[in-house]
Amino acid sequence: MILDGKKISAVIRKNLKEEVKRLNDKITLVVVLVGNNSASKIYVRHKQRACDEVGINCEVIKLDENITEDELLNLINNVNNDESFHGLIVQLPLPKHLNANKIINSIDSQKDVDGLTVINQGKLANRQKTLIPATPKGVITLLDHYNINLEGKKALVIGRSNLVGKPLALLLLDKNATVTIAHSKTKDLEKETLNYDLIASCVGIPNFITSKMVKPGAIIVDVGISRVEGKVVGDCDFESLKDVASYITPVPGGVGPMTIASLLENVVESYKEMKGLL
Repeated sequence: MILDGKKISAVIRKNLKEEVKRLNDKITLVVVLVGNNSASKIYVRHKQRACDEVGINCEVIKLDENITEDELLNLINNVNNDESFHGLIVQLPLPKHLNANKIINSIDSQKDVDGLTVINQGKLANRQKTLIPATPKGVITLLDHYNINLEGKKALVIGRSNLVGKPLALLLLDKNATVTIAHSKTKDLEKETLNYDLIASCVGIPNFITSKMVKPGAIIVDVGISRVEGKVVGDCDFESLKDVASYITPVPGGVGPMTIASLLENVVESYKEMKGLL
């Protein structure tokens, strides 16, 4: 069965639009874009359009590539202290002269709708209420929608980033799955994958996971996204896997739309937390 993220995200966005209307206030997300990275510009436009759709105000602050670290930290501090701003994203990657870890952790954890600060990551690891990174949050929401019971299942997450791999592994653990994290240094990965009931690939290598690597009936979550000859493809060879897997996310139309919907949820959640509505 295909896990239709596009369909489920549309329902989430519709509900969010109604909620934002009920709240009857100006909810604002600030996105800081440093430099001229073409992929970053595309991602920011997607966020703007999604915000517009549900009635969230999205303010994009475009900064010169050569901005100093102190100037950027000062800007973030101003946004942190402004109660009219309810969410803050610093679009990654940043130019090499900027310390991304220092920049991200200067964001007020209550406004950290990407869930990347050590405070929010630590709360997630300790199973405390927090803002969860949008992609893993979207994956779990999608699996929940299709009533996929993960208890006791062996799950393999391929990728160990703070944005996707690690938090997804923690969320799967919370669902009582038995979780393994694989990465670029994992030996015999092609054989290892055959042992798992769920495989979530987050590596960004086109068609990396093939039908030979997956046992019949496995659940395939494709988080990767690449462009090959003008076509958007995922980490998983969808055509060869769709008849082998019990559930599979397509690319596009799977995890991607759920990521955007989950980010919007985080912005509204941040607003409600700031207003004492949670």
